Amino acid sequence: MRISRFTIIASRRPESSNVNEELQWLGGSLGLFNLRDKDKSCFRIFIILLREPKKKGLSSDEIADQTGLTRGTVVHHLNKLMNARLVSHQNNHYILMVRNLEALIENVQRDLDQTLAELKGVARKIDRQLR
Repeated sequence: MRISRFTIIASRRPESSNVNEELQWLGGSLGLFNLRDKDKSCFRIFIILLREPKKKGLSSDEIADQTGLTRGTVVHHLNKLMNARLVSHQNNHYILMVRNLEALIENVQRDLDQTLAELKGVARKIDRQLR
């Protein structure tokens, strides 16, 4: 899986070991959850999908029922997660494309390393042309 777009945000890690705070910090550090999302809708949807025991996915209606959000809000945030290539839509169900959070970070690191290597190669080529 190639991550299409992430914004890495350096922020202070929470001092407590509260799992929800750490999940919010992790997602916020990846630019998934932002301050404009006052009721933490995207975060709540991400957690629902992360905890989906069957890993068969959930419909937008099921996610709306579990989060208490409108279907429109759910679909809006699911589209954001799909644009980041974290969620896929198959057979009217949404499913995370990674098996766990560690795999997510490994994918981000791999994609970042690949992108930086491409940028470095182009920079080297431009530097040679400008000499």
